[in-house]
Amino acid sequence: MSEAMSETVESFAQLGLSEAVLKALLDVGYETPSPIQAQCIPVLQEGKDLIGMAQTGTGKTAAFAIPILNRLDLGNATPQALVLTPTRELAIQVAEAFVRYAKHIPGFHVLPIYGGQSYGIQLKQLARGAHVIVGTPGRIMDHLERNSLSLSGLKTLVLDEADEMLRMGFIDDVEWILKHTPAERQTALFSATMPDAIRRVAQNYLRDPREVKIKSATQTVAAIRQCYWQVSGMHKLDALTRILEVEEGLDAAIIFVRTKLATEELAQKLEARGYSAAALNGDMNQQARERAIEQLKSGSLDIIIATDVAARGIDVPRVSHVINYDIPYDAEAYVHRIGRTGRAGRTGTAILFVAPREMRMLRTIERVTRQPIEHLVLPTHQAVTDKRVSLFKERVAETLTAEDLDFFENLVADLAAEQEASPERVAAALAFMAQKDRPLRMEEKPLRQVREFTERPPRADRAERPERGERSERPPRRERESGNEERPPRRERPVFAGEVGEDDRGNAVVMVRYRIEVGKNQGASPKDIVGAIANEANLPSRLIGRIDLFDDYSIVDLPDDLDRETLNILRSAWVRRRQLNIAREDGSAPPAGDGRPPRKGPGKPHTGKPYGERFSDRSSGDRPYGNKPAWKSDRPAGAPGAGKPFKKREPRGE
Repeated sequence: MSEAMSETVESFAQLGLSEAVLKALLDVGYETPSPIQAQCIPVLQEGKDLIGMAQTGTGKTAAFAIPILNRLDLGNATPQALVLTPTRELAIQVAEAFVRYAKHIPGFHVLPIYGGQSYGIQLKQLARGAHVIVGTPGRIMDHLERNSLSLSGLKTLVLDEADEMLRMGFIDDVEWILKHTPAERQTALFSATMPDAIRRVAQNYLRDPREVKIKSATQTVAAIRQCYWQVSGMHKLDALTRILEVEEGLDAAIIFVRTKLATEELAQKLEARGYSAAALNGDMNQQARERAIEQLKSGSLDIIIATDVAARGIDVPRVSHVINYDIPYDAEAYVHRIGRTGRAGRTGTAILFVAPREMRMLRTIERVTRQPIEHLVLPTHQAVTDKRVSLFKERVAETLTAEDLDFFENLVADLAAEQEASPERVAAALAFMAQKDRPLRMEEKPLRQVREFTERPPRADRAERPERGERSERPPRRERESGNEERPPRRERPVFAGEVGEDDRGNAVVMVRYRIEVGKNQGASPKDIVGAIANEANLPSRLIGRIDLFDDYSIVDLPDDLDRETLNILRSAWVRRRQLNIAREDGSAPPAGDGRPPRKGPGKPHTGKPYGERFSDRSSGDRPYGNKPAWKSDRPAGAPGAGKPFKKREPRGE
C-alpha cells in the first residue's frame, strides 16, 4: 500500500474544487483544510482507492464528501456514490453534511437509508432517484435483495468508521455489499484503528490504495474547565444571559455561532440586555476587526460573537470563557475554538450548548479530546437575583466610602418629609429607579428544559385511570352548549412527551415524540404544523403537544396510540409544499390499530385513498434531502418520459 504525499495546503481553492463547492464551504465557515482533508481530497479527486486512518471528528466526512460532489454527473439520477455507516445517527449526520456542501449545486439529491424508517418512504424516495446513498449495511442489503436499489452505476464506495462496523458485527454484511458492486468502483475506507479483519477487507477489495494516517486531534489544555448544557433551541438566549450573569470569574468571553448573520443578531440582542458585545465575522474589513479585538483587550468590550473563520488567531489574555452557542461541525473546530482561552498557563472555561440531536457530536468531542465534558446545571432565577443584589450592594458600599453624600443625604430627608415616608422607603424608590432597566429581581419566567426519558412510560390502563370526580359535576351537554356554562381556561402549556393527557372522551393518553420532515428552512411555523395535523388526523389541538423546530425537520409530541392508518394519512399531509413523512423519533413501529372509532374533533374526513394518492395534481412530496421540487421529473434530458411526473407507486409495506 502506498502512502499519500504530504504537502502544505493553505486553502480549499488549491484543491481544484468547483466554484459551487468552494462557495458552500465558505458558507459553513471552512477556510483551511484539516490535515485529513488536505491529504485525502487530492487522492480521491484522482479516482484512487484510499485508506484513511483518523479519529471521528477530524473532518473526515468532508474529506470524502467534497471530492464525491466535485465529480458527480448531475444528469444521471442513479446512485453514483454509496456511503456505508455503522449507525443510523451517523447516516443522517453524513447525509446532512452532503446537503451543506451541495448548497449551491442545483438538482443534487442525497438519500439516507437506515433501519427503523418505513420501507414505504424509502421505496418512494428510491423510485425518484438520488445521486448519493448513505445507509447502514443491513437496510442496504435489504434493498439490494428486493431489487429496489441498483448499484450498477456506482462509481465510489465509502466505508465510514469501518472498525465500528466490525465491532457491531456488520463486517460480513459489508463484504456481501462489496461483492454486489461494480468491480471498477473507487473505494475509500476510513477507520480509527486497523484490526486484522479490516486489513483483510482492504487487501481483498481495494486496488493499490493510498494510505493516509492522521494523528488524533490536538488535546485541549488541561487548565480549561469544559461543560455543556442540553438546550431547547427556543430558549438559548435566556440560558446564555443567565450563564453570563452567574458564572464565576467571567472577565471576557468569545461566543461562537455558525453564520455571519447570527453574529450580528446575537450581538444586537445582548446589547439590548445591557451587555457590551460586538460581532466579528468575515464581512468585516481588517480595520473594524482590529478595532473590536483592541476593545476586547482594553476592557471597553466584554463579549465578541464570532464565526470560526473570524476568530482565527485571536489571543486576548482576559478571555476567560468560550461559549459554543452553536455546536461545531467537528471536534477539530471545537479544539480550535476553546483554544482562545486557557493560554500560557491561565485557567479558562468552555461551555457548549447541545441540542438533543447533537448529543452524538458531544460524545465524539469527548472521545477525540480524551476529556470528559461535565453537565452544567443552569442557574436558577434565585441565583441570578442573588448575584444581581450582591453586585448592587458592592456598588452601594463603594459609593458610601468613596463619595461625599451630604447633599444627597439632605435631599433624601427633604423627600421623606414631603412624601411623609421613611428614609428607607425613599431609598427603595431610588434603588428601583436606578435598576429599572435591569431589575434586581429576575422575572419568574421558567425555561423549558429538554426532558430526558430513559424508557417510555407504560400506557395508562382504563382500570387505573385517575379519578375525575370534577367531570361528573359538570352540567349536561345541552346546558353546556347553550352557553350558560363558562368555558374552562385554556391549557397553560401543551402536554409533553412522557406525560399523560386526556382525549375528548376523558381517556388517558400517553404522549411520545414524532419526527416530521419540515422545518425552519421551509418557513414552517408551529401554527402550520398544528393545523395540518389537526385537520388531517381529526386530532384535537390539545393533544398536539410541544413542537421543536429545526432547520430541515421538526419534533412534535403526539399520542402514543396513533395507529398506522392515522400515521399513513399524516405522512401524506403537506406543510409549506413539503410532505410531513411522519415517523416515531425512536424508530419503533406504531400500533396496528385497536378497532376503536376515530377521534372526534375538527377536521375534514379522510378520502379513503392510500397515502400518496390523495393529491392528483402532485406527486407524493418533496424529498427530505435535496432541493428539486418532487413534481418535476428527475429523469435526465433525452431519457424516456423526461419532464413528466413520475408514476405514483404503492409502498411495499412497513
